[in-house]
Amino acid sequence: MRTWAIDLAKEAFKFSAAHFLIFPDGTAERLHGHNYRVFVSLESGLCDHGLVVDFKMIKPLIKQVVDELDEHWLLPGLHPVLEAELIRPDQYEVRYLERRYQAPAEDVIVLPVNNTSVENLATYLVDVLRERFEARFPEVALGMMKVAVEETSGQRASCTWRKD
Repeated sequence: MRTWAIDLAKEAFKFSAAHFLIFPDGTAERLHGHNYRVFVSLESGLCDHGLVVDFKMIKPLIKQVVDELDEHWLLPGLHPVLEAELIRPDQYEVRYLERRYQAPAEDVIVLPVNNTSVENLATYLVDVLRERFEARFPEVALGMMKVAVEETSGQRASCTWRKD
């Protein structure tokens, strides 16, 4: 059996975001930011025209998803201690232990993760991209999708989804 893969690592697949990690002992990093880069690989059979999927068709989908995260404060919505509460329609209050922050709601994205690590960002992105890819390209029998997120040069994590 043969499978084919395409790999995408475009300069445009980047986003800048603020976050802080919370460690197992309860300590947390200071609020800071990264210029993240995103890498995507997907595997499938070939269509009748000899393509997995047209690069021109998939690149805008990836760009759209990373643009949604750009210039936001990313918060872990599933952390057991951190609380992010919309206190007004336009204002979040974020509480972690003794820390208190307020931020405009339009600047905050609460993600369905327990920490804003690159591992969890890769998991979030592979889930969102796969869902949107399958909706946009139902004719492509996706066998694998891998997303890697780099927070600094040479330091990245990835998550791979494989069809059962």
